[in-house]
Amino acid sequence: MYLLAFKIFLRNKATYWSIALLLVTGIASIHIGKKFVEKQTHMIEKTAQIQKDHIKKHVGFFNKEMGLLMYYLRFSVVNQPPMLSAIAIGQRDINPAVTGVTIRNLNEQIYDTDLNNPSSLLLGNLDLNFVFIYLFPLIIIVFCYNIVSEEREKGIWGLTKIQSKSVMQVIWMQFSIRMLVIYGVAILLIAFAAIYLPLPVNKPLVASIILLFAYLLFWFAIAFLIVSFGKTSNYNTITLLTVWITLNIIGPAFLNLWVTNKYNMPEALETVIHQREGYHEKWDIEKQVTMNKFYAHYPQFKAYVLPKKEFSWLWYYAMQQMGDDDAQQSADQMLQKTIKREQFTQRASLFMPSLYAQLQLNEFAQSDLNNHLHYLQSVKKYHEKLRLDFYPLIFGEKPVNSINWNAFEMKRFTETSSIGLTQTVLPLLLYTFLFGILGLFFMKKTLFKL
Repeated sequence: MYLLAFKIFLRNKATYWSIALLLVTGIASIHIGKKFVEKQTHMIEKTAQIQKDHIKKHVGFFNKEMGLLMYYLRFSVVNQPPMLSAIAIGQRDINPAVTGVTIRNLNEQIYDTDLNNPSSLLLGNLDLNFVFIYLFPLIIIVFCYNIVSEEREKGIWGLTKIQSKSVMQVIWMQFSIRMLVIYGVAILLIAFAAIYLPLPVNKPLVASIILLFAYLLFWFAIAFLIVSFGKTSNYNTITLLTVWITLNIIGPAFLNLWVTNKYNMPEALETVIHQREGYHEKWDIEKQVTMNKFYAHYPQFKAYVLPKKEFSWLWYYAMQQMGDDDAQQSADQMLQKTIKREQFTQRASLFMPSLYAQLQLNEFAQSDLNNHLHYLQSVKKYHEKLRLDFYPLIFGEKPVNSINWNAFEMKRFTETSSIGLTQTVLPLLLYTFLFGILGLFFMKKTLFKL
C-alpha cells in the first residue's frame, strides 16, 4: 500500500514541477555561490601581489623620507571566505573582503566598501540558504495542503477509512511520503554542493545540515497542525501561505523597522565629522597643544621633541592621531549600538524560526555581521601595530632602505567559530514538538467527525 501511494504521489504533475523547481534553483544557487567565493578568493590572491608591487614602487619613488613614504604605503587585511559561505553568502556581498589601510587616521579608512551596483545589492544573491529557507517551505505547503481534505472533497474519505486499519496510520503514511521526497531532494542538493564546490567535511558543515533538516521538519509540523483542523484544501492553502508570509516577510520586515528605530545611529555621521574636524582644525591651532595630546596618548614617544621648523612628520602624524582620538567616542558608540542591534535580532529570531535558521546558517558559514565586526577589530589592531612599528622610524628619521620591506605581507584574518549544536537546533525542535503535539490533539478530535 505504501509503494502504491508513493507512485500515485509521484505521478502528480505538481510533484514533478515542484521537484524540478527545487533542483534547478538549488543547483543554480550553488553555482552562483561558487562563483561568488571564487571572485573573492581571486581578488584576495591579486591583493597579495598588488601589495608587494605597491610597496616596491613607492619605496623606489619616496626613498628620502620615511614620513613621506608612510603617507602613501597601504597594507591590506583580508577576510578569507570559507567555502561554506558559497551556500550562505549572508553579508559578504555587502561587506568588503579586503581592507587596505595606511598609518594615517583609521576612521576614514576602515568603513570603506567595495563599489557595487545598489540595485544588485537590493535584490541580493541567490544562494542555497535562500532555497532552503524560502522555497522548500513553499513546496512543503504544495505537497501537504490537501492531505485528507482532497479525499474528503472527492468523496472517497469514507472508503479510505473502511479499507485501512488505522486512519492515523494513513495520514502518517501520506506525510512520510512527502517527507521522503523533500529530504531526498535536500540530500541530493547538499551532496551536489559538497562535490561541486567542494565542501570540507567539518563541524560547521555537519551543523548546517542538521539545522536545515530540523528546519524542514519544523515546516512539516506546521503543515500537520493545519491539516489536523480538518478544514478544506482552500482553507489549508490560505492558512499555510499566511504563516509563510508572516514568518518570512512580515515578521523580519517589522523586526528590521523596530531595530532601526530602537537603535538609530546618528553616531555614524558624527564619527565622520569628528574625525575630519579633529584632524583639519589642528592646522590652525598651536602645535604644542596637539603634541601634548599626542604624548598623553603615547607617552613612550615623549623622547621625540617637536622640531622648530615649520613642518615636521612628528607633528603631522600627531594631527592624524588626534583625528582618530576625537572621533573615538562616536566610533565606540556606533560599534556598541551595532552589537546591540545584532544581539536583539538574535533574541527576536527565536520567535521567527525562518530568520533564526538563516542567521545560524550565516554564522556557521562565517558570513554574518559578527564575523565582519571581528574582522574590523582585527583591522584596527593591525593598524595600531603598524603605527607603533613605524612611528619610531618616522620620528627618528630612519633611512628608508634600512627596512626589510619584503617582510610586510598581506595579513589574513581567520576566525574559528564555536558551535553548540544542541543549543542551536533546540529552538527548532521545541517548535516542531509543540506543533506536532497540538496536531495530534486536534487530529484525534477531528478524526471522529470526519
